[in-house]
Amino acid sequence: MPPILSRRRRKRLLWALGVCALVAPIGLWILVHRVSWAGPLVANTLRALIGTDNVTRLEELAYAIEDRINRSMRSGEKPRAYWQVPSGKPAAGPQPSAAPARPELAPFVPAVVGPVHESWSAPGDGEWIPISDPLKPERSAALYKTLLHPDRNRSWAEVFVVALDLRQLSIVPVPGTREPSPTEPVPEDYPRPGVIPEKHRDQVIAAFNGGFMTEHGQYGMKLGDVLLVKPRDQACTLAMFENQSLEIATFSSIKEREGKMAWYRQAPNCMVEDGKLHTLLDLENVRKWGATLDGNTVIRRSAVGLNARGDVLFVGISNHTTAQVMALGMRHAGASDVAQLDVNWSYPKFVTFERSDAGPERVAVALAEGFEFSPDEYIRKRSLRDFFYILWRAEPLELSVR
Repeated sequence: MPPILSRRRRKRLLWALGVCALVAPIGLWILVHRVSWAGPLVANTLRALIGTDNVTRLEELAYAIEDRINRSMRSGEKPRAYWQVPSGKPAAGPQPSAAPARPELAPFVPAVVGPVHESWSAPGDGEWIPISDPLKPERSAALYKTLLHPDRNRSWAEVFVVALDLRQLSIVPVPGTREPSPTEPVPEDYPRPGVIPEKHRDQVIAAFNGGFMTEHGQYGMKLGDVLLVKPRDQACTLAMFENQSLEIATFSSIKEREGKMAWYRQAPNCMVEDGKLHTLLDLENVRKWGATLDGNTVIRRSAVGLNARGDVLFVGISNHTTAQVMALGMRHAGASDVAQLDVNWSYPKFVTFERSDAGPERVAVALAEGFEFSPDEYIRKRSLRDFFYILWRAEPLELSVR
């Protein structure tokens, strides 16, 4: 007969089990959200073992603990700058060369927006820095970047925004090798390489992540004649039309023009539409903009936005932001319509492409330090999830004002 445990030993055993119950889930969460290669595998395994709801609770608990620690340890910390901005006057694009590639276009220089909070900002907040193509230095910049700190309560909450000139640039969607997982019949030979096609690798400037997995909201995606996931009426939709105009809107408001769409990708409800924030962004416990997570969860996010004219696309990636803070940052940058894309540690990313030191091939470079990426990101490394890449247009596009 096995010996009966004493009361002291029972207490020790229960205490040890309690510690394991706390530490093990947090350890698994760290593996999912801090080790990029393990994320999809471990997250899916966890969902299969303990269920989606339990994984959601685990994530929310871990993010809440992380935020509480940050607010305790980093209280009073000043917002941080990631790059230098020339002092004295707003940053302007490079001067035209002796033989500019686009002499008929007015230079693209986004309007300086300044910091979200004057007294709570880093040097250069809201000022635009040009991102030049190192392989085409004769062209004036068609991309600019800025940094914003939209959260008064968290100086470490950062929104990095890139502005793209749609007159000179085109946006191309690519389905991942697995996501979005189709809900509709797709031809068996439909290609899903998960990388930028070789024919475009000499023209590509940058790339950024796509949207949620299909299981996290069933958000639609259509590429040409191929419907991967059917659209949802209330989903925010990034749509390219046959005339090359780009729109971000609730699908029900543009669905009558679906036949004229070259492609579309859907996201949760529009964060901003016609300049107005979604009313649910002011409410707590709304699970709209974090897949299954609460919209007030402080996490890394990504978003796309369009200005009121429809000729500038804004791409944002953030650190430690709620859905509302992300929306405020994108609107402050100049976006009148905003759709959130993906969330969590590994997925939001914006990379530019530069020449490799080892040869002529291009390599990916992160927009700012601290974001997960690989030098082969999107260009040789096959992506499980969908993404977008950015090309120079062969000829500038005259976009009609919306």
